[in-house]
Amino acid sequence: MTRILPGILAMAAIVVASNILVQFLFGQWLTWGAFTYPLAFLVTDVMNRVYGPKSARRVVLAGFVIGIICSFIGTQIHGEIGPLVTLRIALASGTAFLVAQLIDVAIFDRLRKGAWWRAPLASTLVGSILDTTLFFTIAFAASLTFLEPANDVSWANEAIPLLGAGPIVPLWASLAVADWMVKLSLAIIALIPFRMIVDRLRAQAV
Repeated sequence: MTRILPGILAMAAIVVASNILVQFLFGQWLTWGAFTYPLAFLVTDVMNRVYGPKSARRVVLAGFVIGIICSFIGTQIHGEIGPLVTLRIALASGTAFLVAQLIDVAIFDRLRKGAWWRAPLASTLVGSILDTTLFFTIAFAASLTFLEPANDVSWANEAIPLLGAGPIVPLWASLAVADWMVKLSLAIIALIPFRMIVDRLRAQAV
């Protein structure tokens, strides 16, 4: 457990930071949390490459527990229109994180013997698609209103052009696409620190 403690601490920091920064808007479609949360995939992949899938899953589970704690705290803090974290947001966040990260671990492990960049890139891309789809659908889709009838998500279902210029879709679809585009960009950029961190950890282990 000691050897993966840095990974657990890094994951905890990312989860906590993302839960705080998601409260602050960045432009029309994003929050600042969109730029920190994708780093969770980097941490998972580094742990997977250096210590294996079992250790990576432990880091993921630690992040999941931290996320639950953050969601609980958020439900106790009330803003102008209610609690900062609703039941649907908490359910969406926890489900998306756990499913996406565990799928990331599985795909990475399957591809680990290929080119060094293939496993982290493929696993992060698939994981980020799942994460984005699960979170925004569970949190905002009108068809899932029964999950929390008292939570009014009509604002997220306003019909507008996709990202302001595409076909007419619910607002939350634009938020989801913008969020995934950030994840996609960071998945590519993160290949550089991934290689550097892995090489350093392996050198320290020698």
